[in-house]
Amino acid sequence: MDALGGFGASFDPRAAGYKDPILVAATDGVGTKLKLAFDTEDYGSIGIDLVAMCVNDLVVQGAEPLFFLDYFATGGLQPDVAAAVIEGVSRGCQIAGCALIGGETAEMPGLYAKGEFDLAGFSVGAMERGTGLPDPENPVTDGDVVIGLASSGVHSNGYSLVRKIIEKSGASLAAAAPFDATQTLGAALLTPTRIYVESCLAAVKNGGVRALAHITGGGLLENIPRVLPEGLGVQLDGSNWKAAPVFAWLQDQGGVNEMEMARTFNCGIGMVAILRPDAAETVLENLTKAGEQVYRIGHVVADSGSHVHIENLQAALGGH
Repeated sequence: MDALGGFGASFDPRAAGYKDPILVAATDGVGTKLKLAFDTEDYGSIGIDLVAMCVNDLVVQGAEPLFFLDYFATGGLQPDVAAAVIEGVSRGCQIAGCALIGGETAEMPGLYAKGEFDLAGFSVGAMERGTGLPDPENPVTDGDVVIGLASSGVHSNGYSLVRKIIEKSGASLAAAAPFDATQTLGAALLTPTRIYVESCLAAVKNGGVRALAHITGGGLLENIPRVLPEGLGVQLDGSNWKAAPVFAWLQDQGGVNEMEMARTFNCGIGMVAILRPDAAETVLENLTKAGEQVYRIGHVVADSGSHVHIENLQAALGGH
């Protein structure tokens, strides 16, 4: 890799151990979760979110994240704020096992409100040719097992609704969270997105994983169909997993119905894996050993519309 300070950076996939690499790229941001960081002046973990949103999208394609770049844009640079954000980006890269090889800090007076900024991230990963997901030679089929890896909380999607619910409830971000007295509401809602790189790459390498779906904007209802072949859907049972209590609070305070919860939030499941039935128990065991909270949440079914059918979602969400 080239030294920092140039106009760009280079990376040699062969030096990273790849023989015939295919490169995979992803870009994303943190969205309106940034508004909570502004309101609480807590910038320590938002950089982890930025990395997570990009590298988790690489993993679902079977790619190992190699390097990451960030874009930090603000009306007027506050060095301490920028340092906290970039420190979070660095920590996220360490968790993901990728290199932070550069980025851009842009000052644009008049474009952003005082004290506010925007973030974007860019990551490139690699996989050996023919090892990507979903595998057309080993496609998802009717009867495959669907498992869910627990999220750390709301992650980085649905925060426009979260902010409306906070306003409606009258809750203070500085007060103890109604669902967790050990931390403030602001800190609870800023819990960083979980990074699934190490555990999921190991599971893919060990075999049995047909597809992975990162549960981001669109929730469970819109992300799982992205990895399903035409004519297949999934049947999920909410009584098989338990979401963090933040979701029950959001639902209760916002009066949000079950399907809207499933379309807006991850509802306790940050990553979904679709497995060969004969490999399901082994994959579950290995992911658990890797530190994931894993649930067997459903199975693949024939469905002309590639729908996600969820029964007993309220059991997962709690409340009501």
